Amino acid sequence: MGHREDLLEGAKRCLLEKGFVRTTARDIVKESGTNLGSIGYHYGSKDALLAQAFIALVEPMGDDYEKARAAREAAGAGAEAGAEEAGGLERFRDVWAGIIRSVPESRPIWMMTLEVVTQGERLAGIRKLLIEAQEEGRSGLTAMFTGIEESKLPAEVVDTEGRLYTTLLNGLMVQWLFDPDSATTAEQLTEGLRRLMERDGSRPGADGR
Repeated sequence: MGHREDLLEGAKRCLLEKGFVRTTARDIVKESGTNLGSIGYHYGSKDALLAQAFIALVEPMGDDYEKARAAREAAGAGAEAGAEEAGGLERFRDVWAGIIRSVPESRPIWMMTLEVVTQGERLAGIRKLLIEAQEEGRSGLTAMFTGIEESKLPAEVVDTEGRLYTTLLNGLMVQWLFDPDSATTAEQLTEGLRRLMERDGSRPGADGR
């Protein structure tokens, strides 16, 4: 690997061990075996490098959820697997279940996300880059829940359903980080949605008349 790749890998390890605030440029240099000048040359600043490292840690998470779901289907998920392809309640529950199962492994990443939220202005540069990355990540999350290829998703679907999934994801992760014993399960989340849909369908005039 060259210095650019070494810096990225070193920054990823530093983030997982120390988080954003405690990681210094010298920590990254020591971990990557490079030099201080390389950070500015390849990434512009330490904050920009840390933001790229964080994004690199997050990106594989969506792939892991999809691989796990595909493995369960291949193992014989039966009729439920077929229902998932339609993007209905079964798929909704299954994707959330996969996300929740990943919490022990993804906990350090979610803790870093909370660090960005709570540290505010101390991480202003990183925060801006991560907000931009969240915009891109929204379409990937939408693809997971709808079963529609990301490149074929209509913009309005990403901007509506995608925002719903992102909001639910952020709230769910806070619960699981704070107290796993009382956190909402995939089944509870799905049952809540099912009840809401049934209540909406039973309202007078819900059929448009």
